[in-house]
Formats: sequence, structure tokens, C-alpha cells
Amino acid sequence: MDEPAWKMTKLSLERPYKDDKGDRIRDLLDILPDGQPVYEPERDASKILGENLRRIFIERGADFFERPIDQPSTEDVSPQGPGEVKVDHVAHADEATEVPRSTMTPEELFKMRTEIMPQLFVALGEMTHAREFLSFLLASTAPSQPSPIPSLPSSTLTATIVTKPPPISSVDAFNAQLTIGGKDEALRKAANLFKSAAGSLERGRVRGENYWVDALKIRRANWGLIPAPLPFGAPTGKGADKTSKDFLVSFALEESPSHFRRRAIGHMTTYENSSDALAFPHRQRTRLQVSLSITDSVGKRLCSSHNFARLPDNMSLEGSLKAAQQEIVEEEIFSVLIKEASSLPTASARVAERLIVIEAAQGTELRFELVDNDAPEDSASSDGKEVVTATCDLIYYMLHALLLSMHAGQKSQRIGSARVQGVPAPRPALLQPVIDLLQYQVFCDRIKAELTKMGRALLNAGIPCTLRFDPVGESGDQLINQFLAENNSRRLGGEAILRIDERHTLRFTFLSPSSLTAHLSQATLSIASIPQLVQLLSDEVERCLLNRICEVGTQTCERLNGTWFVDMVSGKTVGRWEGCIL
Repeated sequence: MDEPAWKMTKLSLERPYKDDKGDRIRDLLDILPDGQPVYEPERDASKILGENLRRIFIERGADFFERPIDQPSTEDVSPQGPGEVKVDHVAHADEATEVPRSTMTPEELFKMRTEIMPQLFVALGEMTHAREFLSFLLASTAPSQPSPIPSLPSSTLTATIVTKPPPISSVDAFNAQLTIGGKDEALRKAANLFKSAAGSLERGRVRGENYWVDALKIRRANWGLIPAPLPFGAPTGKGADKTSKDFLVSFALEESPSHFRRRAIGHMTTYENSSDALAFPHRQRTRLQVSLSITDSVGKRLCSSHNFARLPDNMSLEGSLKAAQQEIVEEEIFSVLIKEASSLPTASARVAERLIVIEAAQGTELRFELVDNDAPEDSASSDGKEVVTATCDLIYYMLHALLLSMHAGQKSQRIGSARVQGVPAPRPALLQPVIDLLQYQVFCDRIKAELTKMGRALLNAGIPCTLRFDPVGESGDQLINQFLAENNSRRLGGEAILRIDERHTLRFTFLSPSSLTAHLSQATLSIASIPQLVQLLSDEVERCLLNRICEVGTQTCERLNGTWFVDMVSGKTVGRWEGCIL
């Protein structure tokens, strides 16, 4: 709060030398009884300089500027008597000479007078008091002999009232200014001291209220609020006060390992300099980043992206707890990924302290990395980056769902509901479903590429062809249930239908990670490789085209009673009629 202007007034201890108009203040000598001030008369600077020069020649001699420095003045010699011989000032080097004393200057005479006169007055007063006291004693007794000292009257020693002379008005005003300035400064310092103390008490009161308000907010939000342990060195003996004076907030997951639960601890701050309501001593300010890099057959990078970082609000109480919980959950996910990366059956991995690189599929590199929260985002853009970013987001959130599923399995195993005749339930994997998903995505892309190539070739040949490709046939709820189920049921499935000439249909079904089945009219075949799929498509398309040629030939030679059929051995269409074979 701004203080009023009269409180900001300060009196300086320095003697003023200018008035409010900026004019020089003259030296005040006295103030007459009628209030008329008496100032020191102003003297001309030229006149003062002339007097000083005149005093130099009077006191130092007329030849002061002409004689050498080590030679005394000719006039600086004490007067001699009539019978004395004048002493030469210049002496030989081997003879000791006595320098004559100079004449006392007025300044030296005045200084000696000021030193001697007070002492003479003191001596005169002492002698006078001694004489009067002796005369009084002699007068009070009957002397046997007449005293030569004259007697003094009886009223010689009387009380005398001495009053202090009134001070000069200017001096009294200056002393009053000094007194007021000192008292004003002391009062201001005392007021500032009381003000700071009152502010500290008010801040302490507000901090105490906020402490309990924050504690109630945390408890109402269903966070784990537990009493803090006693500080180090606190008495724990019999009769000691073992009451906790603080709270700890636990934000770890229920089934997390013990070392993560010990680190997922925050305490409410009680000191004044803290800007946050909660303090997290074990927080590392990191986040999990999932990256995908896709390359072609020659090793050229096509696109690379990572998940979109959604940082919670650390300014609010709820936001800081969510940010700390998100960080500890991601660290637990990363630790599980490190354990499972060394035993992947269908992928190779490189593991570092804060980085995991996995060759998930052909031309697809998956990276898990713990980066700082303030790490800059990659702003590079490329074709298909949005799709890759969406895939990274899907993997990021799928890891959280798989971790919760793992915790649920551990909990059910702990309480005994998952045990069947003493055999524990298998522990669900966290990384393998992600690898299967990426391999299934690459597998579906390759299948779609071959089917699209065949359909485009038919369209270029003028044969109507349509393709319906559905890599994931499950709904959203079914997909989530499959991922949260046991390992043997976490498989995705889809189908592709290629319709040729609006008559013949080729149906393919696939299952993650790389199972492909062709459903033909005469059989159901399992396809193990892309060349086998290409050969199957060529054979089926060829068969469809030959059958179409037979139908066209039959319609054309209907009046000739011609016969058309397909020779499956030679792979040709044969047409016969009277006297002609085609």
C-alpha cells in the first residue's frame, strides 16, 4: 500500500546552504529581540585577497618571494641590546651556530592569550574565594591578637542564583531541527519494524490457513494423505510428543513396485519462501517420448515423428499432483520396457540408460526415450507425419492401459482369485503387444500394396475392379477388451475383398501379427509369404479372365453350336465349332 506524502517526509542532518529559491543562505550571527536577524556581512573577495597578500609581506618580510627557501628573512631577527654583538646567520660547517628567535606573530599571540587567560581567571577566582573564606573564619572566632587581614561583613558568603543565558534563536532552532530529525528517524525505524512484524504475522496466519485448505483439497480429491514421520533427532522416549506436524502425499499406483512408491512422495511446504504448495524431493522432471522412424528399402528415411506432449498444469495443486503422478508412471513403464526389451522373440533392441531402440518391423524403428520436460519439440514436417504421430499417441496411451492391466493381474494374483489349483496366472506383457501392433501395421500395408497393384492393373486393362480393405474389424470396445485380456487373445484381425468384373470375389482375412488366409470358392489357403500371395492373385485373376473369355465366346458362337472351356493344365481358353478350333 502507498503511504501518504506526509509520512514520506524526511529531515536531513546536513546543514542547509540554499533556500527554496536556490539562493545561498547567509550565515546568521544573531537575532535581535525585535526579531530582526543579524547576518554576517558580505566581504569582497578582491579585498580579502589584498589583505592576505599584505599580511604575507608584513609577517614574512618584504623579500619573501626573492629569498631562497632555506634562508630566513632579514627582518625575522629578535631585537638586540646595546652591548650585544650581532650574530651572523651564516656559519661555517664545522661550527655550531644558534638561530635567533623570530618575532611572535599576532596569531601566535592570540593563541597564547586564549590558552593563558582562562587559567589566570581560574587562579584569580581561587585566590579570591580563598581570601574570602579565610576572612570569614577569622571573623567568626575571637582572635587574641588583632589580625592584619581586615574583617568582612557577615553577609559575605551568600547564596547566588545563576541562570543560564537564553540561547540564540538560530542555534536553538538548529538544535530543535536536530532533535526532531533524530526522533523522526527513530520513530520511522520503529514503525517499519512493527510493520514488518505485523506483515510476517499476517503471512504466517494466511500460510497456516492455506496449509489446511490445501490438505482438505488433497483429501477431497482422493489422493493418499498420510502423516509424516517424525523429524530426525526428535525425542521418541517414554512421554515424548510423537504427534506428526506435517502431511505426506502419496501418488503412486497401488500395485507399483516398492522403490517407485517410495519415490512417489510429496510433502506440503511450511516454509515461507516456497512458491509451490507441494514439494516433490524425488521428482526428475522427465517425460516418456515415443518415436517412430520409417525408412524405405534402400535406407532412406521417409518420415519420423513422436507423440504429442501434453504437459499438465503445474501451477495448480491438482495439476502438480497429476504431473508428478504422470512422471512416476512413465518411469515405471520405461523400467518394464527395459526388462522386456532383452527377451523379444521377433525384434532386436538396443537399451541405454534413458533410451530404448527397437527394430520393430522391416523399415520401422521404435524408440522409447525419457526426455526433459523443457526439451524442444521437433518441428520438421514430412509426408505421412500426422499418421505416424497418431500411431505414436496410440502406443503411448496403450502402454498406460497395459500397465494398468498388468497391475490388475498382479492384484488378482495376490488375492488368490487368479490361481487355479496352485498355478499362478501368467504375467501379461507390456512391450510385445506394441511390437505385434507395428508388425501387423507393416504387414497390412504390404498386403494392401499388392492388392492395390493388382486392382490398378485390372482397371488399366478395362476390367471393373473394386477393393475393400479393413485392417481392423473389431469395434473400439472390443479392441480395448482384447488388449486388456490375456496374452493369447490380444490379436487384431481384418479382411480384404477384391471384386473383379462385379462377378468374381477374392476374400482374404488376416490376423496379427502376420497371419494371412485366402478364402477361395474351391478351398481355403494359408499364405506364408508375399510371393505366394502374388502368385495366388495372378492365378485367380487369370482364371477369372479365362472364364470371362469363355462366356463371351459362348455367347458369340451360340448360333454355330460352339463349345468353349478352360484348359487348367495349359492355362488357356479353348473354343471349338464346326471345322474350327480356337
